[in-house]
Amino acid sequence: MNRTLTDAAASAPTSGRSDGRMGRLPWQVLWIGLAVIWGSSFLLMKLGLEALHPMQIATLRIGIAAVTLLLLSAAMRTRLPRDAGTWGLLAICSFFLTALPFTAFVVAETRISSGLTGLANAFTPVATVLFALLLLPSDRLTPRKLVSVLLGFVGVVLIAQPWTSGTGPDLLGIAIAVLGAASYGVGWTLNRRLLGRREVPGLAHPTALMVTGLPMALVALLAWAALEGWSPVAAHGPADALPLAFAAVAVLGFVGTGVAYVLQFEVVRAVGPTVAATVTYLIPVVAVTLGVVVLGEAVGPWQLAGAAIVIGAGGLVQAKPRRRRAASG
Repeated sequence: MNRTLTDAAASAPTSGRSDGRMGRLPWQVLWIGLAVIWGSSFLLMKLGLEALHPMQIATLRIGIAAVTLLLLSAAMRTRLPRDAGTWGLLAICSFFLTALPFTAFVVAETRISSGLTGLANAFTPVATVLFALLLLPSDRLTPRKLVSVLLGFVGVVLIAQPWTSGTGPDLLGIAIAVLGAASYGVGWTLNRRLLGRREVPGLAHPTALMVTGLPMALVALLAWAALEGWSPVAAHGPADALPLAFAAVAVLGFVGTGVAYVLQFEVVRAVGPTVAATVTYLIPVVAVTLGVVVLGEAVGPWQLAGAAIVIGAGGLVQAKPRRRRAASG
């Protein structure tokens, strides 16, 4: 769901790469665990909505993740950036990588199912390519990138089914979820452009993103509460649903957004960023499966077909073109 740590960890020491194991667990186990954790985040957001406002969920998620990563960074003696310029650039990236997408996804789930939101998240790799073409002068449009972007849009259209506006999924909800996925694309592109020459190693990168994203979420929470006239610390559902909702959000912040970065970091150290990024393809599968099994959500054939196309487009984006073999002699 998030490749910011993938990029940051790519330059980390690769002490565990020789045997493909970190400690006692093989990287494949951590990879599957990461897919399950990130795929279940959409279910956790839906459970949180039983008693909490979307902005409360987004703010708690970022806050719990920030505290978790600060503690982990301290335990691992990870040094955070010291200059204000780097923190300012991280804050710009953080808006598109934490505050906006975390809010968009949970707001989308007030209108569509958790499974559909997870399917929309599969658009992230395609959005990354699109915004890289727009924002990075060195990035060039190739036939493979053009086809992947077009396929991605076709897949989103199939998921949304605009021709069945009366009986199909909520178009606004789909659009908000796609906005969350596109926000990741903008954030990762800005991260490459703004922080490409600044060293923010290891867990310092996601930790700084969460720390700078928390004030943005708090301001949005207070502003939203003031406009609608409700208390930012009050429940928005039945009192008996509050314990489960808060527990779901706590797990979402601690495990789904905090611990998950550590797992991703370890997988990248073991097998590199390219293999680690393939976890993106399994996340929608986990999200849809949990939505159907746990919440009884329904997913139609058009959504599944659209998701397959979007995931395929993402795979086409990440596939490396074969290099021509040099002539011998």
